[in-house]
Amino acid sequence: MRSIVFAAALMVAVPALAQETAPPPPPATDTAAAEAAIEARAEAFEGRIRQMGEEMGAAITAAGPDRAKRAADLDAIQARYQLEADAFASELEAFVGPQFAALPADQQAGARSGFEAGMAQIRGLPAMVRAQAEQSADAPSARTSAPPAQ
Repeated sequence: MRSIVFAAALMVAVPALAQETAPPPPPATDTAAAEAAIEARAEAFEGRIRQMGEEMGAAITAAGPDRAKRAADLDAIQARYQLEADAFASELEAFVGPQFAALPADQQAGARSGFEAGMAQIRGLPAMVRAQAEQSADAPSARTSAPPAQ
């Protein structure tokens, strides 16, 4: 997941930035340190998303057949993690966004478009994890869908 999150953020920007014709980038040590910090943040975010899935699974189990409690509990969990997803996406935007100015004009629109799609995916993770948790909970178990033994 970490590589997916980080790749989404940089999937278009990094290859395009390698072709830049603008002023040279900051010294490699500064860039490396910034990239290492973003990578560490991506790893932490991945762990939080995993934790959110576990919390949602536990909330669904605890709610049992009470759909109103289940919805309220999942709403609260999703809202809490949505703030984190938005903050992480904003951090990535702050890191990668200024680098678009260094791209040739004909590459900027495509790079921004791909990057914005990645940021939308990151911001959508809490809703996606919730949908997966609910789908998993609502799916018939393997025992009830298996044909009877003969």
